[in-house]
Amino acid sequence: MAVIAVVGGPGAPGATTTALALLLAWPLRPGRRILLVEADPDGGAVLAGALEGRVEAVYGLRNLAVADRRGLLAQTIWEQLIDLSPEGNAERLLLPGLTDPAQAPGLAYTWEPLAELLHGIEQQGYDVIVDLGRSGATGTSAVLARRADVVAVTVRSTLRGLSAARPRLAALGEDLAAAGSGADALGLLLVAEGPYSGAEVSREFGLPLLGVLPYATRTARVLSDGGDTTDRRFIRSELMRTARSAADEVQLLVRRRRQRLAPNAAPAGAPAVASAVAPAAAAQLSAPGGPGPAAAGPVAVPVAPPSVPVSQASSAPGPAPYGQPAYGPTGQGQGQPGYAPPAHAQPGYAPPAHAHPAYGQGEAEPPSYAPPVITTGPVAPLAGLAPQPAAPAPFPAHVQAHVQAAGPAEDEGQYRLQQPMVTNDQIEDRYPYNPGEVLRAR
Repeated sequence: MAVIAVVGGPGAPGATTTALALLLAWPLRPGRRILLVEADPDGGAVLAGALEGRVEAVYGLRNLAVADRRGLLAQTIWEQLIDLSPEGNAERLLLPGLTDPAQAPGLAYTWEPLAELLHGIEQQGYDVIVDLGRSGATGTSAVLARRADVVAVTVRSTLRGLSAARPRLAALGEDLAAAGSGADALGLLLVAEGPYSGAEVSREFGLPLLGVLPYATRTARVLSDGGDTTDRRFIRSELMRTARSAADEVQLLVRRRRQRLAPNAAPAGAPAVASAVAPAAAAQLSAPGGPGPAAAGPVAVPVAPPSVPVSQASSAPGPAPYGQPAYGPTGQGQGQPGYAPPAHAQPGYAPPAHAHPAYGQGEAEPPSYAPPVITTGPVAPLAGLAPQPAAPAPFPAHVQAHVQAAGPAEDEGQYRLQQPMVTNDQIEDRYPYNPGEVLRAR
């Protein structure tokens, strides 16, 4: 249905915790799934946090940079996903983030193809939540926020949180208005920690309020540091109830924006088009327990390839988009001196086999975006993976007895600090204190 970007800011407002709450509370119609992408350039936090280290850091975003250079981005992304759905039916998936911020420069040329890919799988029955953290909405990864249907900014309702969010919201709104889908894509997800109400914050910033999440540290710690997400008390907690309400508000904003941007689209209450996922792929993804690592090879989803390849769309001759008049090399219109008709208007011109018919001729329509070919493959299930490593074993009894018998005097003699060779003149001229005493204090 949509691509949602969750943005944080200074002061750790809880962007990743909010994104995880939306992932677990997102309402799913039959046949649809949701994917959380940890795209924070500062590194991901779910593997070591909510998953408590139970999954090795071999899956994730860092593997997509090499795959993109090899032209295998659409195939590799399905091998990096982890199933977080409590039922194990691969309905709620996670693409882990970077394990080291030093890996972010290697993705500089991958953010753009990744944004296109996320919109492609969104049209194949997936909702996508992109966790951009505090710095993902700027720099080379800003394309993920610019292409998103809704950009939800998490803000704490304290004076410090609101003061830090004001300049970032202004800069983000200007960037979306200039290079994105519009400043009206911005919305607020308020964490009710301070004294300011959601209505006050929304009126002060001039942005719609998508939800007010409670400042519940005990419940939020399950999402930030690990815990049982299948516990009935957690599912019925105030945090998850408000997260479900926020998900409904986000979907409502998406429908309103798409209806405004596409006036000829169906009304907001109309049922969505059925998913185009192949029956074999749907059966594989919805099987009990989810597909395991030993599942069959990737299953291709029958998506119609683009009629005009991307590499040829910018250079192929043709009319101006959306029926606007074409102009010659001299910039003059038709009937003006120096006008040169385009190639498709020349006598005897035959369009190539892959080209669209000219817009405005007969019943043809302007070319629309066609997603790339998406392939689905095995998803790494959360259940059955190796547990968290156990604590290291204590020293054997004979080693402990030897250490106790040695006593502190032997240890001090064995590991005694060497005093520096400093003369009295040097101490008086350069050191107002005894260097030996400083070393012992340290």
